[in-house]
Amino acid sequence: MSQEIKPVVSKEEVFDKLEIRVGRVIDVEREPSAPKPSYKMLIDFGKFGRRVSVGRFTQHPIEEVKGRLVLGVLNFEPRPIGNVTSEVLVLGVQFPKAESGEATFVSPLANAKVGSKLF
Repeated sequence: MSQEIKPVVSKEEVFDKLEIRVGRVIDVEREPSAPKPSYKMLIDFGKFGRRVSVGRFTQHPIEEVKGRLVLGVLNFEPRPIGNVTSEVLVLGVQFPKAESGEATFVSPLANAKVGSKLF
């Protein structure tokens, strides 16, 4: 089995340009206009403001998502998903045994400060 990876890139030219910050989900609801089951989340990034994100985290119950610390990319171009503009990409990985695209969160284990930078 092939283990192809993408080409090597410079940390300074790629990773350091990303604005990845810790945020806290302060509101979450199902987003019926999204093409696949998704949540619309309002996330507080502290001094970086509140941003909306639409993501496929629906394997988690809403009450488990609200209040959760998440990592989000703040400087990607906003993207329309259904009738909503997703302003931040919340980082996730494939939810075990779920259909392709269903995600679980990449989150800090400790209660990190909202707005903290990923490095």
